[in-house]
Amino acid sequence: MAPGTVTSDAAHNSGDAPTQSTDSRPKLYENVDQDALKKKTSQYMFNYGTKFMKDIICGSKGLYVYTANGHKILDWTSGQMSCLLGHGHPEVVKTIADHAANLDHLFSGMVSPPVISLGERLCSLLPDGLDKAFFLSTGGESNEAAIKLAKVYTGRFEIVAVGGSWHGVTAQALSAQYFYGRKGQGPLMPGTHMLPAPNAYRSVFRKPDGSYDWEAELDYGWSLIDQASCGSLAAVIVECIQSSAGVHVLPPGYLRALKSHCERRGMLLIVDEAQTGVGRCGEIAAIMHEGVVPDILTLSKTLGNGLPLSAVVTSAEIERVAVERDYCFYTTHVNDPLPAAVGNKVLEIVVRDNLVENSRAMGKLLHEGLAQLKSRYACIGDVRGRGLMAGVEIVADRKTKEPAPELSSAVADRAYELGLWANLSSHGSFGGVFRIAPPITITKEQIQEGLELLERAFATTPGVARLY
Repeated sequence: MAPGTVTSDAAHNSGDAPTQSTDSRPKLYENVDQDALKKKTSQYMFNYGTKFMKDIICGSKGLYVYTANGHKILDWTSGQMSCLLGHGHPEVVKTIADHAANLDHLFSGMVSPPVISLGERLCSLLPDGLDKAFFLSTGGESNEAAIKLAKVYTGRFEIVAVGGSWHGVTAQALSAQYFYGRKGQGPLMPGTHMLPAPNAYRSVFRKPDGSYDWEAELDYGWSLIDQASCGSLAAVIVECIQSSAGVHVLPPGYLRALKSHCERRGMLLIVDEAQTGVGRCGEIAAIMHEGVVPDILTLSKTLGNGLPLSAVVTSAEIERVAVERDYCFYTTHVNDPLPAAVGNKVLEIVVRDNLVENSRAMGKLLHEGLAQLKSRYACIGDVRGRGLMAGVEIVADRKTKEPAPELSSAVADRAYELGLWANLSSHGSFGGVFRIAPPITITKEQIQEGLELLERAFATTPGVARLY
């Protein structure tokens, strides 16, 4: 059987527990009382905008996480889309231990070897024009810094973003976020504008043959922004793949067209590669698929392999002007040595172990397997993505594309029971989409394991119609 092939036997399997691999469960919290911890969660833990899952997670190793009651789960989302090399990678663990003991945190005006090394390694891997970097903690923070940088550089204040975007929860990042979290806090930053979401599956912009007309959609969006603008357009911020919106890949040519729109208006282009960066999509950065160099690139999540680390990368010229104009983004943890050392180690491993190529090859197997599932189950309306990043959209009817939130939740719950975590985005703006982004260290066998578990979930969930 070819790796990545979903077997019909899996589809007809009654739903017995999957075969467990031989790696051992971490022992750090092996004797906790899950029921007691759940009660304390309800008593002490503040709900910050998500429902806590029913299980307490007490261990993580490689591509697996472990619950307090002993359930072993294949983690197909790399934690919060971040553990690029898997959980507890031994070289990352050693790097953390060495720097925690010897070089952890410094005054923000000090610079250290791991920070310099990370800057050198990162800039050398990126295209010319992305020559200067500094390092922060979260993706939202890096986008906040990038937007402020664009405003200082251009002397303007209006920011354009894309429908369905997710850039963070700090003030300027949230104002440029058109997915969730905008309500309940009064006015956001003035001068924010939205382009239509580039959703090839659901957009109403169609050519006569029914194909997606993203050029007309983009031009229409800009015509509205030009009418709404007060004449102070500073920058556009965009993701190469809109993950939170349902894993929508920018159409070929979209990013280049977007940059042209920016250049005509004297704006900067900011690309947010929180999830797509560092090899996830088959290139070190997803911008390389289009050969487009943004004015500012932000990285986070994957760069720190789950530790709080983000980056803002730009040109020497933008830095020069920013310094002249007193740009300031001075934080407690800017250029901290410990997370920078981890980021440097992550990049070293990705290049040394040919993990970009592995992401490309394993991504091909993943998408072939998901396409096969689509051919077998009527509720799968669309499969999309690039490399080791995939979206599987669940619908009630393929023709009408009506969302099926209850069915998608049932499939997700069944997959979790069987031992697969493939995050289900269930926001009402687009229905239910599985967001799949496993560590790029994943093997053929682990791709196959996940596909078989997902197949079993579809096959054993009531209400799922089979096409075979």
